[in-house]
Amino acid sequence: VPNVSTRGDMLRQRGQEKSVRENNIGAAKAVANAVRTSLGPKGMDKMISGKNGDVIITNDGATILQQMEVAHPTAKMLVDLAKSQDTEAGDGTTSVTVLCGAILDAAQKLLEKGIHPTLISEAFLVAEQQAQKFIEAISSPVDLTDRDQLIKVASTSLNSKVVSQNAQVLAPVAVDAMLRIIDPATATNVDLRDVAIVKKLGGTIDDTELVDGLVFTQKAVKAAGGPTRVANAKIGLIQFCLSPPKTDIDQSVIVSDYAQMDRILKEERKYILDLCKKIQKTGCNVLFIQKSILRDAVTDLSLHFLAKMKILVVNDIERDDVEFICKTVGCSPIASIESFTAEKLGKADLVAEEATPDSKIVRVTGVPNPGKTVTIFVRASNRMLLDEADRSIHDALCVLRCLVKKRYLTPGGGAPEAEASYRLAHWANGLPGMQAYCVKQFATALDVIPYTLSENAGLNAISMVTELRNRHAAGETSAGINVRKMCISDIREENVVVPLLVYTSAISLATECVRMILKIDDMVMVR
Repeated sequence: VPNVSTRGDMLRQRGQEKSVRENNIGAAKAVANAVRTSLGPKGMDKMISGKNGDVIITNDGATILQQMEVAHPTAKMLVDLAKSQDTEAGDGTTSVTVLCGAILDAAQKLLEKGIHPTLISEAFLVAEQQAQKFIEAISSPVDLTDRDQLIKVASTSLNSKVVSQNAQVLAPVAVDAMLRIIDPATATNVDLRDVAIVKKLGGTIDDTELVDGLVFTQKAVKAAGGPTRVANAKIGLIQFCLSPPKTDIDQSVIVSDYAQMDRILKEERKYILDLCKKIQKTGCNVLFIQKSILRDAVTDLSLHFLAKMKILVVNDIERDDVEFICKTVGCSPIASIESFTAEKLGKADLVAEEATPDSKIVRVTGVPNPGKTVTIFVRASNRMLLDEADRSIHDALCVLRCLVKKRYLTPGGGAPEAEASYRLAHWANGLPGMQAYCVKQFATALDVIPYTLSENAGLNAISMVTELRNRHAAGETSAGINVRKMCISDIREENVVVPLLVYTSAISLATECVRMILKIDDMVMVR
């Protein structure tokens, strides 16, 4: 029999465990509540002001959480959770955070009733696996060659964004971009690095277009009167500088008379002219120059020689873009003038500078093997809208990638969560004792998605969720909350469809995060 002091220590330890768990759950719920109002097409937007005065307007859960300065370690787990969902599915980042907060709330109620955290954790795992099966049961297979169906999926993703009114323009662009770079019959994944999203201020979002080739937001360098349009282009991409070399160590050269100065200038001119002649000799008539930080990538002299040789020059190419450019035009990056050969040049039918309302761009079209890469050229009237359009198109592409990975569609509008919740509560009746109680609490937590959708649309959430549950009890598996018509209807008929992977990933990741938080019984600060 434990003595009095031992029993006292045990009670103190349990009290400490309880307070640590409550503290952790409270912090995580606070983060979940912060993004809850952003869920769904009628969700609110957040204005995020950065330290340097940058302003972001968005309702994307992952972006909001990424920008928030979260200090509590458990709250940071929810930020990572949204990031994981963004990586895995690309959409449903707000849903996964809200769902995690609701499951934690259910866990807290169970803990207050004296149920051990391990029992809750194991019951939640069983409930999550069963919920996924119920959602899969209401899913329908999709054909990737059905473009109209894919546009409906992309539109559903875009409808909850700031740019929802432009969904009819952006959705077909995202679908066509994905279909260009994959073979629908055999593809099992999509490499989104093959889709470049190029942003340019000026115009409206309706001017956004798909380009089979490249778009550079900088204009062609024509300081020395070089060409701005080249047909049958032979493209070279260099990573070295067309400027006089610098010494390896810091030193100064003292020039005492004009003869020495003339000699230096003559040598410099001869050195640059040799470089330009070697480039011309290969037949290159378009030159892309990578940005240099150590010295000037080009000088006025080198530009003058290249202009005389009728070579179009685009400089300040970012290092990150090199791989995409090489894949698109079929060239190889050239690190030194010695390795500059005709075999390393790429091809294009036309490289031309074009005027836009704001400034000029360079467009490369007629690339040799279209289908490897594609460029989405995004336009918008202000910087905030431009960034949000970029994020929204990325989310739409990720949603389409989910369909390639797992070719099933589920109805949206809270229908899968309502169906899983109803089925799970009935399934729990056949389970023994404590486990049944935990699974029922998990089922109740899933109702948070339809509840929040109703709340954000300004509807009476309780009556809507009650009616939704009754519809699902009557066997209407596709019944969901129609926030446009402010009622409950068959969501499939409204063309609100979401890839299965978005839902299964959200439930799986949220449950995993909750189980991890439940297992923590103490926090140790290390200096």
